[in-house]
Amino acid sequence: MEEEIKAKDEEIREEKAEEGVKEEGPKTEAAQEEKPLVKMTVIELRAMAREIPGVTGVTAMKKEELLSRIKEYRGIEDEGPKKKKSVAVEGLSVKGLKKKIAVLRVHKEAAYKEKDRKKVTMLRRRINRLKKRTRKAI
Repeated sequence: MEEEIKAKDEEIREEKAEEGVKEEGPKTEAAQEEKPLVKMTVIELRAMAREIPGVTGVTAMKKEELLSRIKEYRGIEDEGPKKKKSVAVEGLSVKGLKKKIAVLRVHKEAAYKEKDRKKVTMLRRRINRLKKRTRKAI
């Protein structure tokens, strides 16, 4: 039974070879080069970097270093880090956000004295969110 299956597989391969149909195998280097550099794995990038003349210490390099060397060799300009967008809440700047935090802290202390746990929790979370936004806006 196994011999019959192997024989049929061989026949199918021979027919495909006669028709000029290639078997699907592992990806070739040409298929890997179509893939964007950023999406390549470190192993693939190391293989590319080894082909560059004058580059040493490829195995110790991190992905960012490998990308920069390969882009430099190929003449690809690096876009650089994206600029952070300033985050404004209700049109407030960092100073405005901090003033709002100060006001909420006063309300939180008042709610704490009244022993209103729900309000304290709500205000604490609002303050936390605003503090995060001030860090993003800087």
